[in-house]
Amino acid sequence: MKAIISVLLLLFSLTSHEQPFCGIHNTAFKDGEEVTMRVYYTTLGLYVGAGEAKFTTTIEKYNGVPVYHCVGVGNTYSFFDNFYKVRDRYETYIDTATMLPVKFIRNVYEGGSKIYNNVTFNHEAGTAVSTHGLFKVTSCIQDVISSVYYARNIDFNKYKPGDKIPFDMFLDDEIYHLYLRYEGKENVKTKYGKFRAIKFKPLLIKGTIFQGGENMNVWVSDDANHLLLRAESPISVGSIKVDMMGYKNLRYPLTSLIKR
Repeated sequence: MKAIISVLLLLFSLTSHEQPFCGIHNTAFKDGEEVTMRVYYTTLGLYVGAGEAKFTTTIEKYNGVPVYHCVGVGNTYSFFDNFYKVRDRYETYIDTATMLPVKFIRNVYEGGSKIYNNVTFNHEAGTAVSTHGLFKVTSCIQDVISSVYYARNIDFNKYKPGDKIPFDMFLDDEIYHLYLRYEGKENVKTKYGKFRAIKFKPLLIKGTIFQGGENMNVWVSDDANHLLLRAESPISVGSIKVDMMGYKNLRYPLTSLIKR
């Protein structure tokens, strides 16, 4: 099984040609938020719990600038460790004034392979300095964690079904130009409960597990939190579902919840 946190992160891997959200302000989350996700592997109609991921947010200072320190930690359960052990930790430091990342750290162990990358962004110079060198980046560049929180602040009421929402993302020392396609609003039933939700399809990066293209469906809460509720996608064998299973210190009441 590929890194479970990648399911959550890559679903927000978007692009930005027109940069419509430069200068966006955070209205969706706050200091102290914690969200727990559970990953299920599905084959032959059976759901098997494969692992968990937790996202936490705190306000700190980085070089004297107030930032959101957002951390995503993911791991497989002991049973799945026998097939593909995952111990992942992703961190981002997001400028509270601009919602742009100033630092990103990727420290992961996936199936016997280790990856470490420490990236510092200089948005004025249009550069990113990583563990491996200096790279030019586009304006309003995001990393895989900051893009999750950035996307939560999208005003989906500005779009109609079928519209594409572009972003740029820096990952593995490359810039990815992808998009999110807004699908509209609907109710979704998850392992946690039934919700009023906003649905979209991210254009995924093709890899060893994901097929690439618009094969993943994502639902976020249709309230001011825009909390990730469910993501599902086919993979090379079977499919994966990711459900929100717990939260603390949301900025607003989770009014989209219809029934537990």
